[in-house]
Amino acid sequence: MLKKRELSDCRVLFELMSDPAVFPFVRHRANSYEEFLFITKQIMEQEELGALISRTILDEYGHPIGLINLYDIQNRAGFLATWIGKEYFGKGYNQFAKEAFLNELFYEHQIETVYMRIRKENVRSRTAAEKLPYCERHNEKPEHLCMNDNASLNQYDLYLIQKSSYIMHLEGQAAMIDVV
Repeated sequence: MLKKRELSDCRVLFELMSDPAVFPFVRHRANSYEEFLFITKQIMEQEELGALISRTILDEYGHPIGLINLYDIQNRAGFLATWIGKEYFGKGYNQFAKEAFLNELFYEHQIETVYMRIRKENVRSRTAAEKLPYCERHNEKPEHLCMNDNASLNQYDLYLIQKSSYIMHLEGQAAMIDVV
């Protein structure tokens, strides 16, 4: 389950983010709870302006376990960033969160393309992206989206999810269910 960001979740999320297995892969790192709270307030303000979309990932009990965001929204496209607390690794939360978020992005916000820029050393995230049938590796860097970061582009693999591919995947799943 996903929900809009709330300041009341910051303490739990900061603790989860601080884990050494998570921290290096977080886009907006904070070294203190106060800094995390400040960053969260900024993100909430940016969402109000339409610059990004940010959601808290919840477990089945409604507890915050991570974050999923679409950053740098331009031309109906943006960059996806996700992190989940270490104790929730390998339990399917990441895929569930991505699918729920993609549904929101494609159907409620009219996003057409979602990019995922994944560090080459982040094997866990690369493997997860490559398991998604609607996701493709796309190392042709779109200049209009990557201009601020050209020096570090070779540290990342770029993946993309097109709205059309995602919808075809969902329709294929529905057709398989109808057959069964």
